[in-house]
Amino acid sequence: MLDVGRHPNIELMAYSQVERVEGQSGDFSVTVRRKARYVEEDKCTGCGACAEKCPTKVSDTFNEGLGTRRAIYSYFAQGIPSTHTIDPEYCRQLNGKKCGVCKKTCQADAINFDQEDRVVELQVGAIIAATGYEVFDPSCIPEYQYKEIANVVTAVEFERLLSASGPTGGHLDRPADLAIEAEIEALEKKAQKSQRVLDKFEKKYGEASPKFYEKYQKDEFEDDEDLKKWADKYDAHMGIAGPLDSLKKKAEGFGVAKRLAFIQCVGSRDFRFYPFCSSYCCMHSIKEAIIAQEHESETTSTIFGMDIRAVGKGFEEYKIRGGNQSGITYVRGRVAEITQGPDDNPVVWYEDTCQRRVRNQEFDMVILATACAPSNGIKELAQVLGIEINEFGFLKTDPSQPLDTTRAGIFTCGCAYGPMDIPESIVQASGAAARAAQILSDFQMRKAS
Repeated sequence: MLDVGRHPNIELMAYSQVERVEGQSGDFSVTVRRKARYVEEDKCTGCGACAEKCPTKVSDTFNEGLGTRRAIYSYFAQGIPSTHTIDPEYCRQLNGKKCGVCKKTCQADAINFDQEDRVVELQVGAIIAATGYEVFDPSCIPEYQYKEIANVVTAVEFERLLSASGPTGGHLDRPADLAIEAEIEALEKKAQKSQRVLDKFEKKYGEASPKFYEKYQKDEFEDDEDLKKWADKYDAHMGIAGPLDSLKKKAEGFGVAKRLAFIQCVGSRDFRFYPFCSSYCCMHSIKEAIIAQEHESETTSTIFGMDIRAVGKGFEEYKIRGGNQSGITYVRGRVAEITQGPDDNPVVWYEDTCQRRVRNQEFDMVILATACAPSNGIKELAQVLGIEINEFGFLKTDPSQPLDTTRAGIFTCGCAYGPMDIPESIVQASGAAARAAQILSDFQMRKAS
């Protein structure tokens, strides 16, 4: 990525949207809307001081909602270009409220609340559509209770939990435990605020609140509005302190997830959703299970699948090594449902097709290997580009020229074409670049002649 950002012949137009494509192969006119960041890219140094001071916290979509970010943010660490963006939906200043903390903090004077979208016209000879993919939403499968059972997560969410730059710093803290810890933090703030109010009464009357409240309950005081207010505040404080103590005791038993279940083909190879195989899910689950075991040596993983499709070079050996050295057990069977067990532990119910028996097993966390779905907005982009999509929602290509879309001069690669892993995507990207170079070369030769 750094090489791309520094290359003199490459112009990065991040945070932009293609609005119109006209012309023909070798001579396209492309209209691009460059969205307002409210941060001057050429001035921003990416130091992050603005994000540290921003008072507004929102859900972090890059971390799959498992963490938070600020209203001014960098989408992910080491992104290119190294700049920040203000989210106009949540920024207090852009919503008419008094703030501007980021502008006061920024020493590079890069914040510009008056910035507007810009529309630019590009003349290009060839186009490569590489839109990536979306993660299938497993809440469409109610028997797996995704979003209902907190410790049932997608493979991408689990990936962020494993990442050192993720919301847990690479520790396999369970989402249910994280939610309780967040609740404890919120209750502690309320309790501290409530205690400060009680401290004022205790100082005024020279008596501890519990002792006063005991007397008040026995009607040892005459009617006094101030004493009634004290009693009400103490009663409200105990309504906070009680649940807080209970949650703290529960949190004492928290630890990292050590018993993991991976469920394959969630949404893929399923005629209700996507009938195709997503190709990379099996190896992705094995990789995640191996990394999890590297984080915590006591971790064991069970991978449930109809079969394991390890079709790349060295993939079968990697699968076997995972079973022999990383505590992975492969179970041939289709998971029927997931239920809630004790201590927020998911219970997996499945048919063991080798033993021909229905079994159930309790885990600390269940990871759903979700299907590779076409990216959001691919239909709209296809309309703008004037190309077709296939029956699965990916970009349609010529069977004899798998990188060529239905419009001459426009090519595709990676998961815009269909599900594939990183090495195959890189190979396709090189091929698409070669096809684009061929178009440009032919056009230049025709123009010269």
